[in-house]
Amino acid sequence: MQLRKVTTVVEISSDTTSEDALHETLRNAAAEAAHMAYAPYSNFHVGAAARLANGEIITGSNQENAAYPSGLCAERVTLFYANAHYPNVAVTHLMIYAENADGVLPTPITPCGACRQVIIEKETTQGSPIEICLAGADTTYIISSASQLMPLSFLPDSLNQK
Repeated sequence: MQLRKVTTVVEISSDTTSEDALHETLRNAAAEAAHMAYAPYSNFHVGAAARLANGEIITGSNQENAAYPSGLCAERVTLFYANAHYPNVAVTHLMIYAENADGVLPTPITPCGACRQVIIEKETTQGSPIEICLAGADTTYIISSASQLMPLSFLPDSLNQK
């Protein structure tokens, strides 16, 4: 048996007050989107903000449903909207922000597996990485690419194996 070591690199900033202008803009947009979430069952509000290569900022929020699997996460809402309206424009950044009844979470949340797969697919089809920023009250994680979140991912080329 062969063993393979897989590691993830995450930049962690505990000084959210000194974020650069782009990260601050994306964080504010994601926070505003979180306030628009439809989350009556979990009371867990997530917002995402994507910056496109053309400078546009697209936002989305989680949308729940009484039939839980019928809802969508903020990340997928945002990326699907971006692709529907700007199909040939790359996504350069994706900021994810979450809060509950107690306010913004102290530690950032990470995208679920389905969202990670969608981010990987977007990176693959556009041919460039998406910087993923995970915002918490006390800390922000910055990840250079979805491949850092899901290093052993299922890619479009996986379908063409012989």
